[in-house]
Amino acid sequence: MSAADNPAHGGRCRPRARVALASLAIFGLTAGLPAALAHTGGSTGYASIIISGNTVRYSLTLSPSAVPAAVAEDLVRARSGRVDDRLLGHLRDKLALTDQGRPCEPAHGFIEAQRAEVESVTLVMDFACAATVRDLVIHDDLFDVLGPDHHTLAKVESPGVTRELAFATEAREARISLGASHETSGGAGSFLLLGVEHILTGYDHLLFLLALLLRGGRLVSLLKIITAFTLAHSVTLAVAVLGLVAIPDRLVESVIAASIVWVAMENLILREAPSQRWLVSFLFGLVHGFGFASALTPLKLPGWNLATALLGFNLGVEAGQALVVLFLLPLLVWMRGATWEPRAVRAASLGVAVVGLAWFVERLFLV
Repeated sequence: MSAADNPAHGGRCRPRARVALASLAIFGLTAGLPAALAHTGGSTGYASIIISGNTVRYSLTLSPSAVPAAVAEDLVRARSGRVDDRLLGHLRDKLALTDQGRPCEPAHGFIEAQRAEVESVTLVMDFACAATVRDLVIHDDLFDVLGPDHHTLAKVESPGVTRELAFATEAREARISLGASHETSGGAGSFLLLGVEHILTGYDHLLFLLALLLRGGRLVSLLKIITAFTLAHSVTLAVAVLGLVAIPDRLVESVIAASIVWVAMENLILREAPSQRWLVSFLFGLVHGFGFASALTPLKLPGWNLATALLGFNLGVEAGQALVVLFLLPLLVWMRGATWEPRAVRAASLGVAVVGLAWFVERLFLV
């Protein structure tokens, strides 16, 4: 028995053990991802914050399908006309508005159910400030109710000025100054953070990227794949958010799942790594861009505000993607060229294909 085959030998790891170790390391990124996980790991609400004189109207639109069960039940009851004060109570208790250091008191509140074909519900609360709003601070603790993975994207409107904000568990506060400089803290930077979180919890995008990189070849090939994916989704993200092209969400999400299965099956069937894999990355990256756009499109921001939010969000997506690639690269380099690499790639690709197929069936037929 050779040293390589001797399990007691401390200096080397057997090929089968290496295959298992590499497969587990990669498959660990996919195992345990339930098919029910959607495009991101949490829910998104859309807020309209209108400042007029000494009054601030805060409107939050939520979908019952994307919030914790208890809140979802209240939203469904609200849509059927059976409204209690619990939903509005969340706004009173979890939102704190202050202007020039003085608290703005919650006043009138009501609930709007959208059209019958739209399941979302809008909660509206007026806040009365002591004087004309000049330096507004918004502190949002709704995450205590809606969950730590919730995000609220907000459009702030005041006389002559529109701003954009993103609230998250770790970014709960924003300041809006209505003086000559029209300063806003937490604007583009909050969308950059949102982009990072969106890719890191966008399990379908991560799985697609993993499937591409598994048979990506040498470093130059990997760079081509990543660059093609980046360029493609950047183009369609902008096109979709600007409203130039609209594709049904069901179709987009289904094709994203299908792209995962396609690339994983290539890994299983083809004997050699495809020389034009960057082209596959680009073509499917176009579709993934429409998936990224789902986070920003409902906000309906005007011109410059949309450009600022889009830039911050896209930079955040790229930063998050770079973190993932940096995490995977040592493992891929370790595997590359080893005799057991094909078996590890097949095992990991099989896991990716199974998860992708489950998502495809769910999104096309069940959601």
